[in-house]
Amino acid sequence: MRRFAIWGFLLLCFSAQSYATGYVYDYNDNCSQAYLNILSMHFTEGRVLLGNESKVNPHNLMPVYLADYEDCITLLLNCDKKEYDNREDQMDKRLEQLEKGDHNSPWYRFCKSGVYLHWALINLRFGDYYHQAVYFRKSFVLLKENKKLFPSFEYNNIFSGLQEAVAGSLPSNYKWLAALFGISGDVRKGTNQLGSFIAAHNSAQPLYSETVLYYLFTRFYLVSEQKEVWDYLSSPQFLTHNNLLNTFVKVSLSLDYRKADTAIKVLQAAGAEPDYAAYPVFDYLMGIALYTRADTACVPYFQRYLKGNKSDIFIKDAWAKMALAWYMAGNKVQAASCRRQIKAQGSARLDADKLAQKFGTSENWPNKKLLQSRLLIEGGYYRTADALLRTIDLKLLTDPGDRAEYFFRFGRVFEELNDNNNALLYYQYTITTGKDRHEQFAARAALQKGRIYEKTAKYPLAIACYKECLDMPAHDFQNSIDNQAKAGLNRVGFK
Repeated sequence: MRRFAIWGFLLLCFSAQSYATGYVYDYNDNCSQAYLNILSMHFTEGRVLLGNESKVNPHNLMPVYLADYEDCITLLLNCDKKEYDNREDQMDKRLEQLEKGDHNSPWYRFCKSGVYLHWALINLRFGDYYHQAVYFRKSFVLLKENKKLFPSFEYNNIFSGLQEAVAGSLPSNYKWLAALFGISGDVRKGTNQLGSFIAAHNSAQPLYSETVLYYLFTRFYLVSEQKEVWDYLSSPQFLTHNNLLNTFVKVSLSLDYRKADTAIKVLQAAGAEPDYAAYPVFDYLMGIALYTRADTACVPYFQRYLKGNKSDIFIKDAWAKMALAWYMAGNKVQAASCRRQIKAQGSARLDADKLAQKFGTSENWPNKKLLQSRLLIEGGYYRTADALLRTIDLKLLTDPGDRAEYFFRFGRVFEELNDNNNALLYYQYTITTGKDRHEQFAARAALQKGRIYEKTAKYPLAIACYKECLDMPAHDFQNSIDNQAKAGLNRVGFK
């Protein structure tokens, strides 16, 4: 018995030594500069700084954690499966190293939670939804425990704010899964957490830069505060010069906020950055921006994306956009050639590629003027789109799908020009014309009506429109549109 007690004592001593050998989490000046370099996508400089810190302070585990950001950003932007295979084991290696840290430090669970969160995002990008869910839950549980143990540790609010917002945005048909994992959330509460952290900190303090990005994305996509986010992106506070990650963020949001001219200018300026060419996604984004002008100038950028890209995403979409650009320019031979490539290349796991695949297997070409008007609206060229739509003779649109699109495009123009009365009228025309069809227009019209009513605080009407959107028969982009309608219902407090 005494021998057992001695061995037990020795075992306890050994276990304690496994994480009490002087390892620390020291976010010092070296780490701060490395972090800022990595978050600007200056990875070489960041690695050098982290390497120097590890040599000088070999027991500092903060470089281990910060190194994970490079994998996360690179894999999210390039989505290269071979690169993923090469980097995948880094997660376990880093977690093993972080395990050596002081378990009584608030940074111990926080850093492990951050690594799991990074790899949840990576697996989501690669379509591995099982591991994405598992890692998200592990990150959530670690952070929940950390908040309980260290309630005054303010950095908890970075990841907990993001997780709270994401969990709160889950459509109702996925909430059972979140409940099974013990995860609950509230979009507004999570977003406010991020905002409170930013208000109390500055760019010289740990992890500030990423918190700003989380805050922008949650406000833009989950809280529907696009104008407020755009105002911030347009201010001197948000710098894209010498910062490719901020460039990616601003260009992506510019395109989603229908500011194609801004996206083009930001990408042109970023083209001088030495590492710009290492990320083919920038060529794809430039192609999209030029495509909204119905301009074949987009073609070389899509071609360059296809040549440099090593992922399986946006390949079908790039071929489809080139086909349609040539079609609008009247070059039927080039249009048909590009269209034939859609079926043979890329994957169809993203909505954009699914729609391209559908186009590639069809025999039909869209109405040219309706297509041009759609692109002009997506680029933010509303008055040009309005003028083009007025040249279309509605009597000649014999296809009900084309008529529904015609009404919907007019509704979008009116909405963007702040004429809500006419926007609502034309959206209703769209619903009446296309509610029993497979095209997306009736469902999207109901969604836009809901947004108008939500913005004008007419919540019962907004709820009715969002529910009408969800009740539509099967249609294109159903998952995306339904999720947006469910997010709208969450925002207006419908249970």
